Order: sequence, then C-alpha cells, then structure tokens
Amino acid sequence: MPAHIAVVTDSTSCLPDKLAARWGIGVVQVQLHVGDQTDDEHRFDRNDLIASMKSGHSVTTSPPDPGAFFWTYQDAAARGASAIVSLHISGRLSETVQAAREAAQQVRIPVHIIDSGTASMSLGYAAVSAARVAGAGGQLARVLEAAERRVRAATELIYVDTLEYLRRTGRVGAAQSLVGTAFSIKPLLTVRNGEVSPLARVPGTKRAMNRLVDLAVKAAGDQRVDIAVTRFGSDETEVVRRLRDRIPGITDVVVGDASTVIGAHVGPGALSITVSPT
Repeated sequence: MPAHIAVVTDSTSCLPDKLAARWGIGVVQVQLHVGDQTDDEHRFDRNDLIASMKSGHSVTTSPPDPGAFFWTYQDAAARGASAIVSLHISGRLSETVQAAREAAQQVRIPVHIIDSGTASMSLGYAAVSAARVAGAGGQLARVLEAAERRVRAATELIYVDTLEYLRRTGRVGAAQSLVGTAFSIKPLLTVRNGEVSPLARVPGTKRAMNRLVDLAVKAAGDQRVDIAVTRFGSDETEVVRRLRDRIPGITDVVVGDASTVIGAHVGPGALSITVSPT
C-alpha cells in the first residue's frame, strides 16, 4: 500500500458527511451536553436541541477525549498513512486542539496539528484543500501549505438572533461590547484572532441578512471563491439565491446545517456565510 498523508479535522468544521467521505477526511466528534445527557454531537437531534435551548435547559460543550483522536490517528496509520495533518477549531474557542496534541504524542507516525484560528466551513474548506493535495500525492509541506493558505484567506460572517447563547457558553469574546443591545438590534459577527469579534449592529433581521450578504460580496471581490451557508434553525434560501446572483466568481456552494456544538453557542436562528478563496 503506497504511503500517503491523512487529513483529520473535528466536527465543528461543519463538513457534510458526503464531502468528508469523498476526500477521506477523518472527523472527530466534539462532545455535547444537554441536561444529563452527554454524547458525540452528531448523535443529538438538532430540532430537539433547539427546543431544549429555547426552553432554557442547560446546554454545554466539551472537546473530544484524546482517545478519540488517538484511535482516528491509529486507523489512518493502519491504512498506510506516513503522516497526518490534523486541523482544528481555534484554541481560543475550544480545547479540542489540546486534546489532539495530547493524542498525537502517542502515535507512531508524525501528526502535524494546526490550530486554524477559526471554525465552521472556514475550517472545513481548509481540510478539503489539504485532502485534495494529499490525494494527488502531494508532499507534506504542500499539504500543510494548502491548509494554512486556505485558513488565512477565508472570511467567516455570522448572524445571530441574540448574543445570549454565546454569553452563556463563554464564547462571546470581543463581541462582549454588543451584549445588552436592544432586542431589535441584530449582531453580525466574525472570527478574528481566534475569537468571536463584532462586525456590525443592524436593526431588524431582514436588514441584518441584507448586510451579511453585502459583507460576503465585498469579501469575495473578484476572486474565485467557494461559498458555504450554514444554518441553525434558520432559513437560508433567500441568502443563497442572492449570493449566487451577486458573486460572479463562485466555484462551489455548500449549503448545510451548522454542527450542533456550534449551534449550542450561536443559538437558534443563527446563520453563517463562509467566503473561502480557492
């Protein structure tokens, strides 16, 4: 079996299952805690989770156990990997990357850990780029460069209906300045320097969504870009249509659900747009 570079990420990448499978990307599940139930996040029904959150039930998250990373790495090694590139959610948002580093020390092949400084499909697209280069027989340096370049170039734009859930889970970051704004004011956020940061305060959901699209169009400019729209109990149809109409350089559009762990932080009604230059 020829040696190859394996790529691993975590479930906050929001990679659709088919896309991860297509590129052979290992996805380690972050943990979700709802009341007295704890499990891999993909095992939770998102509609039930949204109902629990709206009812005020305790919802928290935690990184995977290092053992989950260890066995994912071991499986890659058993399938002939000569090295592993493992990309993860910002270390300022989660301790997931620390769990990956702990596991990497126990594996017989080199594991190169990347703290992406971001989350969602900004992370997902970086994993895809790394896997694409690896699948073409690229050397380790090229795989790492592909992942890091994609992360640096991406823009994550986030609409939340309220900052309350980010505040509860301690992930509000630099957007703390927006806490306590009037109910009708909708926050627009990004991930900058590894943490959630404010972009704008816009009156009303419709205007906020319009502004979110405007920001995505500006971020794309005249580049060739992949676009991802992820939702958590929100309707993305109009946003996707307008992005397709207004961004001529779109290479691909991925529309899907935010991971339930991300949903636990951003709250019901949230929607994000990832602009990732190819």
